[in-house]
Amino acid sequence: MRGLDSGRAVLERTFDFRNFWTWLFLGAVVGVIAGLGAILFQMALEVTRLFCFQSLVGIDPGHPGGEPPLVSFPIAETFSPGWLLVLPALGGLGAGFLTLRFAPEARGHGTDAAIRAYHREAGAIRWPVPVVKFFATVLSMGTGGSGGREGPIAQIGAGAGSVLAMRLGLSVRYRRWLLAAGLGAGVGAIFRAPLAGAIFAGEVLYSDPEVETEVILPAAVASIVAYAVFAAKYGYGHMFTDVTGPGFSNPLELGPYAVLAVVVAAGAALYIHVFYGADGFFRRLRVADWLKPVIGGFATGAVGLALYLLVSDRRVLDVMSTGYGILQDVLGGGPPVGLGVLLLVAFGKILTTSLTIGSGGSAGVFGPSMVIGGTLGAAVGQVLHSWVPGVVQAPANYAIVGMAGFFAAAANTPLSTIIMVSEMTGNYELLVPAVWVCALSFLVSRRWSIYRSQVPSKVFSPAHFAEYAMVVMGRARVSEVYKKNRRFACVTPDMTLGEAMRATAETRQRIFPVVGPDGHLAGAFHIGELMHALHSDPSAAERRKVRDLMHPAELRVRSSDPVARAHRLMASRGVDELMVTEDRDPTVILGILTGADVLLAYNRRLALVEAEEGLAVRPEGSAQGLLGAGSGSAGDPEDEGHSDQQT
Repeated sequence: MRGLDSGRAVLERTFDFRNFWTWLFLGAVVGVIAGLGAILFQMALEVTRLFCFQSLVGIDPGHPGGEPPLVSFPIAETFSPGWLLVLPALGGLGAGFLTLRFAPEARGHGTDAAIRAYHREAGAIRWPVPVVKFFATVLSMGTGGSGGREGPIAQIGAGAGSVLAMRLGLSVRYRRWLLAAGLGAGVGAIFRAPLAGAIFAGEVLYSDPEVETEVILPAAVASIVAYAVFAAKYGYGHMFTDVTGPGFSNPLELGPYAVLAVVVAAGAALYIHVFYGADGFFRRLRVADWLKPVIGGFATGAVGLALYLLVSDRRVLDVMSTGYGILQDVLGGGPPVGLGVLLLVAFGKILTTSLTIGSGGSAGVFGPSMVIGGTLGAAVGQVLHSWVPGVVQAPANYAIVGMAGFFAAAANTPLSTIIMVSEMTGNYELLVPAVWVCALSFLVSRRWSIYRSQVPSKVFSPAHFAEYAMVVMGRARVSEVYKKNRRFACVTPDMTLGEAMRATAETRQRIFPVVGPDGHLAGAFHIGELMHALHSDPSAAERRKVRDLMHPAELRVRSSDPVARAHRLMASRGVDELMVTEDRDPTVILGILTGADVLLAYNRRLALVEAEEGLAVRPEGSAQGLLGAGSGSAGDPEDEGHSDQQT
C-alpha cells in the first residue's frame, strides 16, 4: 500500500490531472451541448428553408455538396414570385417579436454579442438568449433573410458555456473560458472545422494580430466533441465536395493573387460600410421596432426578386438565406456561372445581409462573407484568366482563396479563416496563396472590422485589466491623478451624528475626514457607517458624536504614492474613494481620490497608447467597469462626484 501511495504521489506531482479532468469534463459538456444545438439548429433551418422555397416559392434553393437535404418537399408546379416578398417579411416579424419580447441581446449577428460578453460583461450571457437566438434565426433565415449560421450557433454555444459556468459557481475567468469554448465549439461543429473553431475562439476577440491563447485548449476540447456529435448526424465529410484543381506551383501567380487581395479587401470595406450604414438607418427610422425587421425582410425579398427577373438564373436567389448553392457550383465543377451572375450575387449579398441583420433580424455574418468572397474571387479569377491564361489556369482557385481573404479583411481573423476555408473545402493545396492573400488583405484592412465589440489587444480588454492596467498607467502618481480643485466635506469630532448627516447631505462623497480644531486629520468614517448608525438607532442622531463613529484614517494615500498602490487599496477594501494627504505630514489632508479619477487617468493614457499604435478607432467602453471597487462616482469619469461645499 505504501508503494502504491508513493507511486500515486509521484504521478500527481508529474502530471496535472486536476486540470486534465476539469477541462475534459467541462469542455466535453459544452461540446455536447453545442453539437446537439448545431444539429437541432441545422435541421430546423433546413426544414423551414426547404418548405418555404420548394413548396411555396416553387424553386430549389440549392445547397453545399456535403449537406444533402435530410428532408424534401414537393416543388410547386409554378414559380410564385410574390412569396419572395412575403416570406422574409413574415420571418422578420417573428424574429423581431421574439428578440424584442424576450431577449434584445439576440438581435443582429450573435458572434459580436458573444465577444462583447467576453470583454465587458464578465462572460455572462442570460439563459434565454441562446433559446431566443435559435428560433429567431430559424425564422429569419429559413424564410429567406440573408445571413450565416455561425453567428447564431456561436451565441448558442457561448451561452451554453456561460450558463454552465454560472450554474457551477465558477470564477469569472473560467466563465470567460467556457464562453469562448462554446463559441468555438458551435463554429467548429456547424462548418465541420474543429481546428478552425478552436483558433477562431481565441482570435476573433481582438482586432490586432493577437490571440487569446488561454482559451484555445478549452475551445479545442469543446470544438472536437461538438464536431464529433454534429458529424455523427451529418457525416464527417467536408462541407463543399468535389473541390479539385491544381494547387499553387507558379510563383508568377503571386501577382494576380495580390490583385485578388486588394479586391476582396475593398469588398470587405464596402460590406462593413453598407452593413453599419443600414444598421444606423434602421435605428434612426421612426417606426415601431417590431416593424423594422418586416421592412428589412420585404426589401431583402425585393432585391432577390429583382435580380431573378433580371437574369432568370436561380442562383442569383442565393442573395437570400444561406446562399451556399452558387459556391458549390463554382468550387465543385457544377454548371458554369457567368461573370455577371457572380458580381450580382456578390454585391446583392452585401445589400440583403445588411437589410436583414441591420433591420433587427437574427443571422450571422460569416456565411455571407464566404459567399461574397467566393463570388468576388471567382469573378477576379475569370477576368485574370482571360488576360493571362498561362499564369491563371484555375479560376475556381480564386474563389477558395477569395473566401479566406474576404473574411480575414472583414473580421481581422486571418489564421482561423485560412484553416476554416481549407477544412470546409478539403483543399489544402492552396495554403500558400491563401496565406499570401489573407496577410495582404488583413494588413490593408486593420482599421475596420465587422465585429465592433473586438478590442485591439489585451491591453484594451477589461478581461485583462488587472494584468495591464498599471502597465498602461506607467509611473503615474496620485498627485497627477486626483482633482486638486475638487471641494470636499470634512466634519469635526464634536459634531452630533445628526449634524454630520446634515453637513454631508448635499454631497456624493463617501469617505469623510474628521479634523480636529487645528485642522489636522484625526480620523475618518464611511457614509455607510453613518447611515447604519442612524438607521439602527434613530436616537443616536442627537445623542452620539462623530468621535464615537470615527476610526483611524486608514483609507488614505500620500500624494507621491503610485496610483498602483491606490488601486490595490481600493480593490482590497471595496471602496472607490481614498483621502490624499501631504507627504511630510499625513495628518494634513489635500483632497479626495476617487475611482473615477483613476479610471479617467487610465483612459487618457490608453488614448496615448492608442495614438502611438496609430489606431484610428477607439473601442467603445474600453475601460468601463474596470475597477470593480465600488459604485457611484466611479462609474462616471467626468463627474466630480461631490458638491462644492467645504465644512
